[in-house]
Amino acid sequence: MPHDHLASPVAEVYDLAVVGGGINGVGIAADAAGRGLSVFLCEKDDLASHTSSASSKLIHGGLRYLEHHEFRLVREALAEREVLLAKAPHIVKPMRFVLPHRPHLRPAWMIRAGLFLYDHLGKRERLPASRGLRFAAGSPLKPEITRGFEYSDCWVDDARLVVLNAMAAREKGAHIHPRTRCVSARRSKGLWHIHLEHADGSLFSIRARGLVNAAGPWVAHLLREDLKQPSPYGIRLIQGSHIVVPKLYDGEQAYILQNEDRRIVFAIPYLERFTLIGTTDREYQGDPAKVTITAEETDYLLKVVNDHFRKQLVHDDVLHSFAGVRPLCDDESDEPSAITRDYTLSLAGAPGEAPLLSVFGGKLTTYRKLAESAMKLLQPSFAHMGGSWTANATLPGGEQMQDVPHLSEALCQRFGWLPNSLAQRWATSYGSRVWRLLDGVNNLADLGEHLGAGLYALEVDYLYREEWARSSSDILWRRSKLGLFMSASQQKRLQQYLQQHHASAVAA
Repeated sequence: MPHDHLASPVAEVYDLAVVGGGINGVGIAADAAGRGLSVFLCEKDDLASHTSSASSKLIHGGLRYLEHHEFRLVREALAEREVLLAKAPHIVKPMRFVLPHRPHLRPAWMIRAGLFLYDHLGKRERLPASRGLRFAAGSPLKPEITRGFEYSDCWVDDARLVVLNAMAAREKGAHIHPRTRCVSARRSKGLWHIHLEHADGSLFSIRARGLVNAAGPWVAHLLREDLKQPSPYGIRLIQGSHIVVPKLYDGEQAYILQNEDRRIVFAIPYLERFTLIGTTDREYQGDPAKVTITAEETDYLLKVVNDHFRKQLVHDDVLHSFAGVRPLCDDESDEPSAITRDYTLSLAGAPGEAPLLSVFGGKLTTYRKLAESAMKLLQPSFAHMGGSWTANATLPGGEQMQDVPHLSEALCQRFGWLPNSLAQRWATSYGSRVWRLLDGVNNLADLGEHLGAGLYALEVDYLYREEWARSSSDILWRRSKLGLFMSASQQKRLQQYLQQHHASAVAA
């Protein structure tokens, strides 16, 4: 039975303390715990509540990064697609991307050369190669767009990728503390003394032999304000916003749309009924926790889509939007879209001092390689550390799993009363862990109260117990995307249920 370890003894000593519960923090925590280190991770809010849940939800090499000569990053990211497909086959899936050709933006030879590199830079076993396309009369694109290209990348449920890594860390012995803020940390006698605050205001302390700053948009702030350390790199906060509209076209392919400003925008099939459109790139100066889409960004995304598709969108078509801040290492690029998406790791500490590793930049696709690089830098401080292990290890739910359709069918056969749509969603969300969710369940009544949109009390209790979900937003926007399907009254009832049945539930 999982525990939140809320009653940590004062000044318990860990090998490694990690600040930040986004993809890089949980990735490092899982890797370190699997190497035999004792690990403590804190996150001031919910897991994946900021940058890591506001992505375009892609595991991709980054085709456009080739234009900025980011060959190392692209090669690493391309190889990781295959690794993550095998690690989490329930939440990662292959997807074909259609690139409509607009000759005045990029010549065909340049795109062909880029796709040739894309096909051959990284190991590609399961994903088909790129090819040229001719669009027929029935194409959803405007009639003047007659040809294009197609290549492979992958889609991922970004927030669930974070949660699954946190679960993997916990199952290797790590202590995971969402809603726990690092107030301050100081070195003393070869250890970090770290002071922390729970959401209820209670304070406690731990000690650690090493400290990882994976605070994402707050990485420099944590260094300056809480650790009283200089930041070795500047951070540029780049806002990326997305909109969700009713399904724009039929088919499971995504579109990568070129724009006059040399940027690209994705149109991606989303939750069967919608199309996800994004992202933007603009400098952001405010509080990263308060970032929201601007009217200009909405206009920009609608214009790019309307320049390509027969079906024209208006503001009223926008059903939902979300925005996040990417904390990119400042390389002094003039254009936000040209700033490197590569990661930079900074190790600080004189010989004999407890090390401090800070993470600058990074992207969802390369989190596992970033974690391996972090552990390599920390190796001299932890002689007992084991070797790398994450490349061939499945994430929770990926064990003994063929694919989502087979699992969904097995659920319907075993539980004849289970609605197909629910079996499909559970197979996609939980993979083989769905059997734990349904342990002891014999009929629909055993699922408990139906809270709306196929969400039952049994699943809410599971998410509270196994996945640190405490509020309705944790459940509706990060553990699932059911917020797009539930009414305001249903969402309110879910919060009431949490507060009635789980004493430590928090307001949404």
